[in-house]
Amino acid sequence: MSDQTNNAPLRVGLLGLGTVGQGVLSILARNGASIAERAGRPITVTMAAVRDTAKSRGDLPEGLDITTDPMAVVNSDSVDVVVELMGGIETPEQFVRAALQAGKPVVTANKALLALRGEALFDLARQHNAPLAFEAAVAGGIPLIKALREGLAANVVSSIAGIINGTCNYILTQMDEAGTPFADVLAEAQRLGYAEADPSFDIDGIDAAHKLTLLASIAFGIPLSFDKVHCEGVGLVSVDDIRYAAELGYRIKHLGIARLNNGGVELRVHPTLLPKSELLANVNGVLNATVFGADAASPTGYFGPGAGGEATASAVLADVVDIARGASMPGLGGPAASDLAVLPIEDAVSGHYLRLRVADVPGVLTAISGILAQAQISIEAINQKEIANPGSDTNVVILTAPVQERTMRAAVEQMMALDSVRPGITRIRVEHTQ
Repeated sequence: MSDQTNNAPLRVGLLGLGTVGQGVLSILARNGASIAERAGRPITVTMAAVRDTAKSRGDLPEGLDITTDPMAVVNSDSVDVVVELMGGIETPEQFVRAALQAGKPVVTANKALLALRGEALFDLARQHNAPLAFEAAVAGGIPLIKALREGLAANVVSSIAGIINGTCNYILTQMDEAGTPFADVLAEAQRLGYAEADPSFDIDGIDAAHKLTLLASIAFGIPLSFDKVHCEGVGLVSVDDIRYAAELGYRIKHLGIARLNNGGVELRVHPTLLPKSELLANVNGVLNATVFGADAASPTGYFGPGAGGEATASAVLADVVDIARGASMPGLGGPAASDLAVLPIEDAVSGHYLRLRVADVPGVLTAISGILAQAQISIEAINQKEIANPGSDTNVVILTAPVQERTMRAAVEQMMALDSVRPGITRIRVEHTQ
């Protein structure tokens, strides 16, 4: 790593020159002088590794060395900092490891790589005194990592709740505003480029779980625990659920939630009913937002673009500026809290929205209410929808007070055993994040 005490340019090598990589070049071209003033030295991109050198990429900086060999960037004497923007896990991991072993700082936007392999990579970074920075890995241009590490450094953080996947938020927003079914909105999101051809990474909650894994480790000092995140996607939500929730004063959002609970940490990603008055309930489209609960400054909310070339590049360059300043760059950071276990989903506590399809027979509401009463689950609202034709099935919607997950699951199983209840009870958790 080059001497950072002088005003010599900090030379950056990019692994990947796609949307984010070109965003880095664009921001530096536009704001290079002010960035240099804030960093204390100029920042310049000297090399970039790409798959295809013949691909048109518009105007590139004069003197930028383009190669198809990422290891050439890592090993180059003209590169002080390696910025990994490749995506994936196995392929970029080898280059990140090589850069750290060479003592070169690494900046990455790769949440999947860190969530799954981060413990080993942060250990390697410590061994070689090489920063591994990752602000861009969570929520694009929103500085959540800095907020946790710096802005809330004096606090004990008790909870994280966030809309941290723009694809899911776009889908639920369109279902809400236009009344369009899930499958149709997903197809439109794919056409607009908000969802991939294979959208499962987003709509099944995996992307959000990667991000939540990183935030929870910083906030609570726990090891990276992606395999312990309870994960549900947005496919189970219907337009009827969105409409019924609105009638009750709620909106449905897909949240990542990490919360202290009885000496442990809940880690869960799932659709959630939120009161319409809350910040997160009013974040729409592809935007992201997160609320932190803490003992001294609570709640604090953070809102903005969670993806996009220049938004993510903004976070990448914020880390590069920190490196240029010679700032201390801890790995995951977080308090010493090794005694905090990640709780199974059965221990989580939340309210619940239930939608049941039931027969038009006497006593059905009494039977359902009796099951909840026996389980000591309080009902906050219950609504039987109008029956279209005498003797036909109808929907019953119930909101409950907060209760432990295992208690609710047992009650739902008893409801499903009733002859008057049709197969398939929809259950969505209810949260209050402010």
